[in-house]
Amino acid sequence: MELSSCLLLLLLLPPQLATSEATPEPCELDDEDYHCACNFSDPHPDWSSGYQCMVAVEVQIRGGSHSLETFSEVADTDPQKYADVIKALRLRRLTVGAARVPARLLFAVLSALGYSRLKELTLEDLEVTGTYPPPPLEATGPALSTLRLRNVSWATGGAWLAELQKWLKPNLKVLSIAQTHPLALSCERFRTFPTLTTLDLSDNPGLGERGLAAALCPHKFPALQDLGLRNTGMETPNGVCAVLAAAAVQPHRLDLSQNALRATANPGDPRCVWPSTLSSLNLSSAGLEQVPKRLPAKLSVLDLSCNRLNRAPRPDELPQVENLTLDGNPFLDPGVTKPHEGPKNSGATGVCGHSTHIGMSGSLALL
Repeated sequence: MELSSCLLLLLLLPPQLATSEATPEPCELDDEDYHCACNFSDPHPDWSSGYQCMVAVEVQIRGGSHSLETFSEVADTDPQKYADVIKALRLRRLTVGAARVPARLLFAVLSALGYSRLKELTLEDLEVTGTYPPPPLEATGPALSTLRLRNVSWATGGAWLAELQKWLKPNLKVLSIAQTHPLALSCERFRTFPTLTTLDLSDNPGLGERGLAAALCPHKFPALQDLGLRNTGMETPNGVCAVLAAAAVQPHRLDLSQNALRATANPGDPRCVWPSTLSSLNLSSAGLEQVPKRLPAKLSVLDLSCNRLNRAPRPDELPQVENLTLDGNPFLDPGVTKPHEGPKNSGATGVCGHSTHIGMSGSLALL
């Protein structure tokens, strides 16, 4: 395969003959050769327009929902032949979306990207089809620091993360998985994420606490500091606490905003001991009419903004907290007559567009 074909393999854009000259350019490169964006929405796209993106640092590609099955043959190319040229690319951030991609082609691209200096990869609105190729003896993919997946479906089921992990070097620090199916992971099949500090499972509304227990595999996230569970169908803070304890996960910051939370724990649920590392808890836009029971005894930050609190919380209802946020609740904003009917429309008003922290103990602030 010629050199240009291998380079375009990095962008999932094998070259084809250009379409009519009257067809608008699907790709645009900014004047600084920094950002390049492509949208191949035409029924017969000019894939060769992607050549100009090879000089960019940040590349975004939308495949127009096209199937890339016809390009599967490039998966048989050995990218090592072009390793020096791939290393010279400026590419650091790559977003690929809106396409149907055979699994063997996706993993071939990851293998080629292993010679690049790519740090952030985003896959969104993708349908990954077919079976996985045999895994490499050692990770040949890129040394990513950030991997984001949004609305990605995998034909082979819950083993997808384990298979994906086999191709990536163990440098990952941020992993975000939203609207991705299936989210139930094969815990026994994937390895520990030794350097992962941020795990964001937000915007998976069907997850729930049972699904969280299946996704938050025990002892797989030893370095985790930030856990995002915004809009994930969580029911009570105490229930989430129990999942964290079972998985031996000890985050520093936990985001439970935009969930329809109940203030009281389920009947019969034992009191859970929160991780001693937890210092920040976000319960904003959760439809709460009172402060939830069984919160951590001490926090640096507690966000209760944009809820339905009709009175100031009593000191005995609050943990010891340094920075308490209560903006956007009816008792502070009486002009808001229907505050946030649910987590979906949270933050829709100007009141909840910003927050001001109270720089003292929450108990003292309310005396």
